[in-house]
Amino acid sequence: MNQKHEPFWKTKTLNHMTRDEWESLCDHCGLCCLHKIADENTGEAKLIGVGCDFLDTKNCRCLVYENRKFVNPDCVVLTPNKVKQIKWLPNTCVYRRISEGKELEWWHHLVSGDPDCVNQAGISVRDKVVTGKHVAPEDVDVDLR
Repeated sequence: MNQKHEPFWKTKTLNHMTRDEWESLCDHCGLCCLHKIADENTGEAKLIGVGCDFLDTKNCRCLVYENRKFVNPDCVVLTPNKVKQIKWLPNTCVYRRISEGKELEWWHHLVSGDPDCVNQAGISVRDKVVTGKHVAPEDVDVDLR
């Protein structure tokens, strides 16, 4: 008899995934690598069109991924506990979706089989943002009203 096995993200919580499983979930959208600005009144964080200095905006990958926390102490390294606490993670974030018991989107590479599908669907930051090394802080104009 041919039994169908459920994919790991449907049978495991984020806490129970191996490092390889955890890493394979990332769709490389690059949204978590964007700078955030907090609204002074509400404290709500807003993602802006400026990425971390180490974000490769073409491939939506961190250029220093294995050493990101050392190279950039402000980098937020996602963990299962942090995923539940971080309010600025976009609704499309696979880690957030799984922690909320939601399905992966059709464009996610583990569903579509195509790692470029996230870009084709317009979800990623590819060609939409600049890195912080190209922007002076005083040049960022964000109206949070």
